[in-house]
Amino acid sequence: MVTQIAKTVLLTLIAQMGCSDKAEVIQDGKSYGEGHRILWTTSRVVGSPDPLPRYKLQRAFTQFSFDHPVFISQDPESERLFVSEYGGKIYSFSKDDPTGTKDLFLDMKRRVSAFSFHPQYAFNGQVFVFSPTDPDVESKKAQEVKQLSRVSRFQRKSGSYPPRLNPESEKIIIEWPAGGHNGGEAIMGPDGYLYIATGDGTGENAENTGQDLDDLLAAMLRIDVDNPDLGLAYSIPDDNPFIGMQGVREEIWSYGFRNPWRFSFDPETGRPWVGDVGQDLWEMIHLSNKGSNHGWSVMEGLEPYHPNSPRGPTPIVPPVTVHHHREGRSITGGYVYQGEQFPELQGTYLYGDYQYGKVWGIRYDHKSEKVIWKEELVDSTVQIVSFGLGRDGSFYAVDYGNGGIYQLKRRPPGTIKPRFPENLSETGLFQSVANNQVTPGVIPYSVNVPFWSDGADKDRFLALPGKSHIQFKEEGAWQFEGGTVAVKSFALEMETGNPSSRQRIETRIMVKQDDHWAGYTYAWNNIQSEAKLVEAQGLDQTYTIRDLSVPGGLRQQVWHYPSRQECMFCHSRAAGFILGLNTRQMNRQHDHQGTAVNQLQNFNQLGIFQEPLQKAVEEYPSLPNPFGEEVNLEKRVKTYLQVNCAMCHVPSGGGNSRMNLAYKTAMENAHLINELPIQNDMGLSDARLVAPGDPNRSVLFQRFKKRGPNQMPPTSTNQVDPRGSKLLEEWILHLKPHEETVTVPPIFDHIKRDDVLEKGYPLIASRKKRLQ
Repeated sequence: MVTQIAKTVLLTLIAQMGCSDKAEVIQDGKSYGEGHRILWTTSRVVGSPDPLPRYKLQRAFTQFSFDHPVFISQDPESERLFVSEYGGKIYSFSKDDPTGTKDLFLDMKRRVSAFSFHPQYAFNGQVFVFSPTDPDVESKKAQEVKQLSRVSRFQRKSGSYPPRLNPESEKIIIEWPAGGHNGGEAIMGPDGYLYIATGDGTGENAENTGQDLDDLLAAMLRIDVDNPDLGLAYSIPDDNPFIGMQGVREEIWSYGFRNPWRFSFDPETGRPWVGDVGQDLWEMIHLSNKGSNHGWSVMEGLEPYHPNSPRGPTPIVPPVTVHHHREGRSITGGYVYQGEQFPELQGTYLYGDYQYGKVWGIRYDHKSEKVIWKEELVDSTVQIVSFGLGRDGSFYAVDYGNGGIYQLKRRPPGTIKPRFPENLSETGLFQSVANNQVTPGVIPYSVNVPFWSDGADKDRFLALPGKSHIQFKEEGAWQFEGGTVAVKSFALEMETGNPSSRQRIETRIMVKQDDHWAGYTYAWNNIQSEAKLVEAQGLDQTYTIRDLSVPGGLRQQVWHYPSRQECMFCHSRAAGFILGLNTRQMNRQHDHQGTAVNQLQNFNQLGIFQEPLQKAVEEYPSLPNPFGEEVNLEKRVKTYLQVNCAMCHVPSGGGNSRMNLAYKTAMENAHLINELPIQNDMGLSDARLVAPGDPNRSVLFQRFKKRGPNQMPPTSTNQVDPRGSKLLEEWILHLKPHEETVTVPPIFDHIKRDDVLEKGYPLIASRKKRLQ
């Protein structure tokens, strides 16, 4: 074997000879040196095995860009469009202006979720603005200043063009406590009343506010702003459903929402269509009605959530349709389309998902009260925070992430879809599938801490097309160019404890195409000669394992091949899509055919990073071994939780609690220790997420050590991780019990604990018992 010194000398000589990218230097089966990496040029992982959606979202008005836009609407008097930014500014612009000039319509200096024009805007110039929170309050201690959501009315400046609102004309119509899940829209209905959608107000949702009617949360309000009562900004219509009911806010028109994000009125019936963001597993679309109860938090979608909680005064009505979190994580309500651009979609309710960038259409028969047609129309990378309609029949989508406005377009007729490889040998990733030998240019890699995969061993490979590069980040997910493929092969021991009995059972790939990641999986045959693409819905297969630790020496193990949608359940936007390819996981030695090389250093030398590393690899972070003794117990637990839980339990990750389990989050800020569970307490007495010193009261631990309903992680595992469970148990036992500090939900952070106990407040009756 050539020594490292000899290799370095050889590289220097070749570099002096002026070798090009194609003059790869291979020594002992390895490539070394910047500019001399082997290029992967054999990819056949193109297109998709699934039918192409009929429509796409295409960037419109590319000369305009916005800072976290959240809403779009057309000027009732002209062709101008209006876009609001979450930071508080609303702009108008002319679609045809080549200069990209935006005119400030209003700077509210508060957060803005949405706005709407009064039906008589042409005559009275009134605009309603929904503001969920005040950033000035957000920057202060919650116990010092009360945070409120509000709906305000502004007046247009007379004679101004482009049109502008007078910021001094603000009239606050209505306010209510804010926290999380604030809802976000106020629209004048066809009956002339203002409808306002509010959320449940708290990320914890320890209360039953969805079913309590003594507050304005989790409800659709209906008020009369054109004929206010004396001294007030509005009156309550006489035909509201709960008029005269004791202990009820009479503004409520319907209730039982978690976080109604965007609603619109059905042109046929006048009833509101509502997109309701779910909590645990489901996203909902509701068709609301006078007095209707939409179930939260007794129900989430069609499933029980807190089934034994008190219910509101009217029966729970099911949603029109639901989406599991495998296919949607944050629903965005839309509109019933009536335009001429897409006559085939007329009468179709169009809505989408913020996390997955999908758009669906449903047709609803109002007589039978059933969905008669449903289809996924778009699969995109747009963070769809809102939709909009143009009078010319355009259907717009607002991208919160990149600040653009997109437009619905048909795919060109006759679009030819490339043939997606049905067999692993056809992908261009492997030189020999049977020998598990990858194509030159496909890079083997390893991670510091593998995700638990039911005891399987894993081989990992990275395929970067051509001369593409990685955008390195010290913290967070690395960024990859289109055509990148990440590969992971799983092997199970058919005889426990005998490595020679390993059998490859699955190879999963994550592919980036058109700035969009997608996951596919291949199932290996028994003779280990080939792996075949699994159908979109996934697959379960049972293997017989020789295991002397069980009676009879044989056990059955079910292996789950995830569906395409299920892949994205973990490989989400919040998780950075590719879970293992980040600095903390990759900063380690990898054995390249007998030579151990630090992966960051090797990638840097090969010129794979877009910019060279600025520090020595020892100065970059890495995850410690959760099962070693070289670091303290808390860091080992944080590592384990980061790898197995943080893909969901981080901000915007879709997890159903306030837990933030990212490794860099301090444990005291993780909302984990001594926190009350917000859903099923597993039947534990005095349950906590983590009860110091007591695993039997710790929901986190109990969910880890079981499989079936309420297991954690919730998908892709049918076997308990014995070492992980032991680690968590050891940590919980190590935590010293101490005097509990009661965590008040964010909406009540300004209320002292004694006030909660002694005075009582709306929403917290169910919590007072727990506090006492």
